[in-house]
Amino acid sequence: IHQMDRVDLKTVHLLKKMPGIVVDATTGTAHYTIPMLVDQSPYNDNDVRTALKLAIDRKALVKTILRGYGEAGNDHPIAPVNRYHAKNLAQRAYDPDKAKFHMSKAGMLDHVFNLHSAESAFPGATDAAVLIKEHAKKAGININVVREPSDGYWSNVWMKKEWCMCYWGGRPVEDMMFTVAYQTGAPWNDTHWSNKRFDELLVAARAELDTDKRGKMYAEMQEICRDDGGTVVPMFNQMVGASSDKLDHGPLSGHMTMDGERSAERWW
Repeated sequence: IHQMDRVDLKTVHLLKKMPGIVVDATTGTAHYTIPMLVDQSPYNDNDVRTALKLAIDRKALVKTILRGYGEAGNDHPIAPVNRYHAKNLAQRAYDPDKAKFHMSKAGMLDHVFNLHSAESAFPGATDAAVLIKEHAKKAGININVVREPSDGYWSNVWMKKEWCMCYWGGRPVEDMMFTVAYQTGAPWNDTHWSNKRFDELLVAARAELDTDKRGKMYAEMQEICRDDGGTVVPMFNQMVGASSDKLDHGPLSGHMTMDGERSAERWW
């Protein structure tokens, strides 16, 4: 082959040493998520959702799973490269004590949370789920990692099971990302989440011509996702690919892998 995407980060250092191979790491809108169905108990309780978000050591995941090829997420889908990324929104940190407080408040410290995973979710997804299980133990939260077959994962697990590993390529503009996956009733709203204020802002931001006002709207929407949403966004991953040094190209797109999935058109 001349080109591949989703290079295994466990062995990328070996690929880099091989003659004739070029490894590219592109920062874009891609991110890994852990959606929970908020119309199912106990995920309909925001204390439960908050506890699970606080029980994850994001820095450890970036270091261990991404091997440094990415950065910590803040439980919303807008990437640092997006125009209206809420850069002033406080970064959620690993806090086992606070996680335990919220889970105790919800009365769910004795509950066992099933976290469904397969490598088709993203490379290292199951290892990430096991690490999350260990992180949560320090908060007294019990997680059972359910290893699912990769075959049929997107048909049988995603949007079907109550909590699972997932990935998103992201979208180039905020409205598209929010409309596809976070608006009430959206076909790919993979948590079944609904928030009236969020929906109102989504519509209003489309018509707002004042960029400062629109930026404030998108910042509030990111905060609503972080504090009320059903999606854990632990990390934004760089897109790591490898290609033959017989190929050449211009600057790589940060939207989707393989140069925005246009390498066949733009590379020579």
